[in-house]
Amino acid sequence: MNDLIRGAIAGAAATLPMTATIELINRSLPPGEQRHLPPRQITEEVAERADVKHETSERGLDIATMTTHFGFGAAMGTLYGLGAPALRLPPALTGIGYGLAVWAGNYAGILPALGLQRAPKHRPASLNATMIIGHVVWGAALGLVEERLRARRRDEWQEYQEETYAEARTRLAPQDR
Repeated sequence: MNDLIRGAIAGAAATLPMTATIELINRSLPPGEQRHLPPRQITEEVAERADVKHETSERGLDIATMTTHFGFGAAMGTLYGLGAPALRLPPALTGIGYGLAVWAGNYAGILPALGLQRAPKHRPASLNATMIIGHVVWGAALGLVEERLRARRRDEWQEYQEETYAEARTRLAPQDR
């Protein structure tokens, strides 16, 4: 499995515990502080700009939100997969650092620049904390899943080498006659 695919799989897989975490945190907030989370807000804004929100059901928005959220997780995981093999830190720590960089780059940079989200300083602290925690969870899971997939590849490669070596020894060994 190449680095891009491994990263994409790890990124999509890591989006599941992240999504569960941010949903649980949001539901534990006082009713006045609960809101649609940024993945849904972004989906609604894009649907509005594309002039299709008025003809999209709640279920359709839910499906679009989850599809884009997991797709974005996979895309960000792909980038991680390219650089992760060169890093020499524990995978959970590396992933957490990357997850925080993804949060900062998107929520403090790209999304406000595109007008899809307000900058963190203009959003409730509880929402920022929820999303930061979510990205820590995502990053840790990303690092661990990516490393496990990479280790599996190493294990398979080592097994292949051992089998090839054993076969070569058998072929080259003098035959008893």
